[in-house]
Amino acid sequence: MNFQRGKKHEEMELNLVPLIDVLLVIIIFLVVSTTFSRFSELKINLPTAEANSPDKKPNVINVSITAEGLYAINDIPLPNKSLESIIAALKNSAKGEKEIPVIINADAKCEHQSVINVMEASRQAGLTHITFSTKVN
Repeated sequence: MNFQRGKKHEEMELNLVPLIDVLLVIIIFLVVSTTFSRFSELKINLPTAEANSPDKKPNVINVSITAEGLYAINDIPLPNKSLESIIAALKNSAKGEKEIPVIINADAKCEHQSVINVMEASRQAGLTHITFSTKVN
């Protein structure tokens, strides 16, 4: 029973101040506990692998690239660095085979473009099986 006529009840309201305080504490905790890594200090090491050498050597094309950017295919140095001479030497070494793998042995200090040139020459010569050699620990 409502004996007080004309007197209105106060409406319930939600106090947001404690909720905001709790959320700010959570955000501060996350910011303080998160570690930020620096990508500008990324170090790249050459890949290494341990593998047993096969007993029988399959027919492969070994392309060597020196630090100066000179190429040699199956230990035969190329006269120049042009893409056309690399393509011709790869086709000559493949002897018409398309499934023969190309192994790229690049010096650690050679330019990245030299490796890309060999990959592009292999693609244009129709040799799609390309792999990279690594040093053994």
